Amino acid sequence: MNYGFNEENVLEQKASKILIADDDALVRTTVAKVLEMFGHEVVTVPDGIDLVKIVDDSYDVIILDINMPGLDGFETIKVLNERNYEIPVLFLTGAGSMDYAVQAINLGAYDFLTKPIEDLDIFNVKIARALEKRQYVLKDRVYKLSLEDDIRVKAQQLEEQNKLLRVYSHSLENATLQLMTSLQNAMEEKDFYTAGHTNRVTEYAVMLGLSIGIPEEDLAVLRRAAQFHDIGKLVIDLACIQKPGKLTDEEWKLIRKHPAVGANIITPLGFMEREQAIIRHHHEREDGRGYPDGLTSKDLDQLTRILIVVDSYDAMTSKRNYRRNMSVEEASAELRRCAGTQFDPPTVEVFVEAIKDFHLPDGLAPHID
Repeated sequence: MNYGFNEENVLEQKASKILIADDDALVRTTVAKVLEMFGHEVVTVPDGIDLVKIVDDSYDVIILDINMPGLDGFETIKVLNERNYEIPVLFLTGAGSMDYAVQAINLGAYDFLTKPIEDLDIFNVKIARALEKRQYVLKDRVYKLSLEDDIRVKAQQLEEQNKLLRVYSHSLENATLQLMTSLQNAMEEKDFYTAGHTNRVTEYAVMLGLSIGIPEEDLAVLRRAAQFHDIGKLVIDLACIQKPGKLTDEEWKLIRKHPAVGANIITPLGFMEREQAIIRHHHEREDGRGYPDGLTSKDLDQLTRILIVVDSYDAMTSKRNYRRNMSVEEASAELRRCAGTQFDPPTVEVFVEAIKDFHLPDGLAPHID
């Protein structure tokens, strides 16, 4: 044999863990000594069965004989492939068995070694290349793990930032709603007869929504829509709203603008898109004779139908400077009389039953004589 071996070659090699499986004890011993001479740690087994029992991710290279009892080299590499260790496998082949080598490479073998070993330089180069392949695999794993960790850290940072943005956005929404509520309450308090209208309508709307059994998310939308259904009156001359007696045609046209004006005020608030539509349509009718768009029953959603009913009910049961208020019974009868033309019949029926046992919070009762 031409070992082609010198001390410099040994020192250049980094100690690695190599597993050998061969049923020939002499071959195992010879290959192991050569590898140990190059500074590698070597473990040997007599067949594929013993190899698959002990192999794990700590090995850097596997050297397999092809013809072994129990579990031959081809069957062994199939097991290794299933376990996905990604350890380079070099097959030991005898003279005249190159067709085996080709088959082995097709199964995923990294390379093959001929036996007996006659050229240690070539042998060493093949082992070194296999080790380089293993190092590449391990570095790639580390890189991927590091990348995954980095992505997790960045995702966590992004989530924290999103939480802060949500908190800020929620605070901004609340501040906006509080300001709008204050402005609307201030407007209502200027008129003795309409004071508390918005809060009562909101209480009625929530009560009716709960009685119907609408989802929690819809209930929140309904509550906000009720709170700001008359926000458009902020830009209407209060003289029209507070005027005793019948309004002129011009004054009536002005009053009829408040749903559309209110919807326009809400438009910049992206978080109130659904509320905007409800506010715009809270004076529509089932028969299409409402305003501002003349919608009919098929165009009105459940939340809008609820607001139409409760807004009208509060107007009926509240004292005005030009008329007396209706009783609960009278207003319920009026709602039923107008069901199918002005109001949604099922919504009316639920409301008139629920209102019998409902009591407004203290301080919200409408003004009556």
